[in-house]
Amino acid sequence: MIENVLNPDASTPSAFLIYIVIFFIAILFRYFVAAGIFYYYYYVWNSAKFSERRLSKRKLRKDQLKKEIVWSTKSSAIFALVGAGTYWLWQQGFTAVYLDVAEFGYWYLPLSLVIILLIHETYYYWIHRWMHNPKIFRIVHKVHHDSFTPTPWTAFSFHPWESLIEALILPLILLVIPVNVYVLGLYLLLMTVSSVVNHLDIEIYPVAFQKSWFGKQFIGATHHHYHHSEYVTNFGLYFTFWDRWMGTESTKMEPDIKYTSKKPVAE
Repeated sequence: MIENVLNPDASTPSAFLIYIVIFFIAILFRYFVAAGIFYYYYYVWNSAKFSERRLSKRKLRKDQLKKEIVWSTKSSAIFALVGAGTYWLWQQGFTAVYLDVAEFGYWYLPLSLVIILLIHETYYYWIHRWMHNPKIFRIVHKVHHDSFTPTPWTAFSFHPWESLIEALILPLILLVIPVNVYVLGLYLLLMTVSSVVNHLDIEIYPVAFQKSWFGKQFIGATHHHYHHSEYVTNFGLYFTFWDRWMGTESTKMEPDIKYTSKKPVAE
């Protein structure tokens, strides 16, 4: 059935443009649903309950949410362009994306997801550090850091150059790594939700998880909060291993682990 959905040719300019629009609508919808759910739950419906758990004590900048949504809409357009291009590459047989789960077996599905995440993590960490070069920062990355206090809407708030740089890794991965289309869809969903959670500015993971060896391997709102406040630490995307290996993990995070998914732990 999925073969029939993915059959229409994207080779002509008009068809390619249609696919850009389709991808744009899908990406923007994913952004608004993910960011909207977390924003309204934590910032609107339960604002009194979670206001004391905000990691940043600074107020939002004037018109910050509006600007974040505008930049995120532009980012979604860039992602849609890259997505349509990747779709065309798949139609022409240039990618390793496959449809039949049995082609590589069920065991390969979770393995391929882990491979994608690790490659993306490595690419993002080093590109992210490069974007913090002062000359590059002003052109490419400053828009994102204009959100001194991140919100769920910050998740896609990038300058178009940064959006393009961030988006290019996926087609490069798909050119060489066999990935089932369902795994690809799950990866895109995880990427969006992870970005929203990391920019939530409220730690949602329980303290026991954060203090465990397993929990310390993953990035959450506390970890990324210190990137937005310190600028020179915590460059990771999903995992903490590159920050730990390269000595760029903030040393100030431990006290903030007291903010759990329920209530502050007594000191």
